[in-house]
Amino acid sequence: MPTTDERVRTLLHEHGRTYATESGITLRDTPVPLYQLLVLAVLCATRIKAEIAVAAARELFRARLRSPRAMAGADWQAVVDALGRAHYRRYDESTATALHAGAELVLDRWHGDLRRLRAEAGGSPSAVRRLLQEVPRIGPTGADIFCREAQVLWPELRPSFDRMALAGARSLHLPASPDALADLVAPRDTARLAAALVRARLSGADGQGDGDG
Repeated sequence: MPTTDERVRTLLHEHGRTYATESGITLRDTPVPLYQLLVLAVLCATRIKAEIAVAAARELFRARLRSPRAMAGADWQAVVDALGRAHYRRYDESTATALHAGAELVLDRWHGDLRRLRAEAGGSPSAVRRLLQEVPRIGPTGADIFCREAQVLWPELRPSFDRMALAGARSLHLPASPDALADLVAPRDTARLAAALVRARLSGADGQGDGDG
């Protein structure tokens, strides 16, 4: 019978790729990667397959829509078309509208730099989540997605294991509390463990994304 440590190592080896990495985001605490992570959170927050949301992010970035200024200035139809190429079709038009509005908000409110959002939150994870939810289409689910991926950059967010990750932990008979899960890995691996647990949960469910619909 494998030990808990052995099961966690196997889980990280097989599924420990963050959604940011899968989307082609080289995550750093700088404005462009943080904005790309925000876009990914918007795409994942709807009830759509996770792999489609990731593919949609890659298409947007391939179309050079990598910064809030580029997104705000993009042709709306070009955003819709990029989403369509990834088969992100149920929400393509409303998501294109939300991405435009969100980019304008990030530019106006935080001058295009989400590190300013972090500073405004003053080290409070709940304040980070509240401020993120001012971005159109993010909501509590999108804020959780952003935080579970960003915890590798912003230590005050650790440990971030949202309801999907905790459900995955329960399905694997692992501790189902954020602090207990964080104790199983090095701090640098908390985001990888959270992503792996979400993948475990989705593989045992219907394959839909994190969103509530």
